[in-house]
Amino acid sequence: MYKIKVNSKHDFEVDRKADSLTVNGETINADIKQLNNLLYHVINENGSYNAEVVSFDRKAKTAEIKVNNNTYTVSAKDQFDVLLDKMGLSNLMTAKVSDIKAPMPGLVLKVLVEEGAEIKKGDNLFILEAMKMENIIKAPADVTIKTIKIKPGDKVEKGQILMMF
Repeated sequence: MYKIKVNSKHDFEVDRKADSLTVNGETINADIKQLNNLLYHVINENGSYNAEVVSFDRKAKTAEIKVNNNTYTVSAKDQFDVLLDKMGLSNLMTAKVSDIKAPMPGLVLKVLVEEGAEIKKGDNLFILEAMKMENIIKAPADVTIKTIKIKPGDKVEKGQILMMF
């Protein structure tokens, strides 16, 4: 059983067993043919649909699917995700980060963000030179920069707090 949300608006309950597909309690008798890794052809109730997987994130259980040139954002939750939601434990996997520390001693070459900026996980924060190599330090989670404790030219020690979120 999966709970599917399409475009953050429409909810569906989908169950697949052997060769049957049930959506919101109704059995769907669609003819689904996989044309390649990302492209499918579906015939359902005298309608023909070309479906293409534009992007897919297995870990986050999200996908972007184009059906007859209309793009849909799809997210799925299995029975375990639903159970975690009911128990109030669904947000335990999100990173709780309050600061970033220097991973190694080095010299700050460039600070790429400003205080108050909203940063997404993986965005570049600053460039740290260590052992004649430039290292781009990235955001460990979606955060808002509260305090920047470094500026270009600063020497930092391993474990020193450089930014607070």
